[in-house]
Amino acid sequence: MAKLYPYIYCENSREQAAFYAQALGGRIVGIQTFAEIPNVSDEMKDKVMHLVMQTSDLVLFMADSVSEPVKRGGGLDLGLEYKTEQEARQVFEGLSQGGSVIMPFQKMFWGSMFGRLQDPYGVFWQIVTEPS
Repeated sequence: MAKLYPYIYCENSREQAAFYAQALGGRIVGIQTFAEIPNVSDEMKDKVMHLVMQTSDLVLFMADSVSEPVKRGGGLDLGLEYKTEQEARQVFEGLSQGGSVIMPFQKMFWGSMFGRLQDPYGVFWQIVTEPS
């Protein structure tokens, strides 16, 4: 069975990954820069080629966008499901800091807690609890 890993291109992946590590209770476990490539320009050396941010069950891959500015669209949300309302609410509040709440985190007609937000980096998230 395949595993799906979100790969997020960023203007500053170190900063964005640190925000996600704080909001999601994770940590950055690896960073590779373009300095590892032979004959790379000085302006590219500190740019992030590949970054891995991990929580207990989630892995995000990230990189600095180097060929063009990052363009975010509304056609994709990242969804996170949690067992408890407390855990889900904490993540929702963390990710929404500096961003915008699209749908407040609240009890839904299907029995779960649910909220939708756009984080300060333009990424859309849906946070939900397991169905009760």
